[in-house]
Order: sequence, then structure tokens, then C-alpha cells
Amino acid sequence: MENLNGIAVALAIGLGSIGPGLAIGLLGGKAMEAIGRNPEAAPKIQSAMILAIAFAEAIAIYALVISLIIKFA
Repeated sequence: MENLNGIAVALAIGLGSIGPGLAIGLLGGKAMEAIGRNPEAAPKIQSAMILAIAFAEAIAIYALVISLIIKFA
């Protein structure tokens, strides 16, 4: 049973971090592309990018919490 618990923890954090990792990469790339096209809008684009990255990172934190609950409960 302990082995299955470890596999569940690994899957929870592994699969739970794939989406946010891809999202943060896409957000950063598209923001840099937008700033390159319109440098005057850089502060507005950057603040929106940071907010979106924070929301995406929250999903990874939820996955971490779930994996810790699986491990210790």
C-alpha cells in the first residue's frame, strides 16, 4: 500500500505541474512578443502577465497541497 501511495503522490504533483508550467511558458513568450510589437504598452502588458502567472502558479500550489495530503493522510 505504501508503494501505491508514493505513486499517487508522484502523479499528483507531476501531472499537476505540467499545465501550469506550460501556461507560464506561453504567457511569458506571448508577453515578450507583445512588448516587442508595442514597447509603449510594456508596463500594462507586464502587470497583466504577472497577474496571469500568479493564477497559473496557484494551480501548481494546489497540486502540491493535494500531494502532501495524499502523502501524510
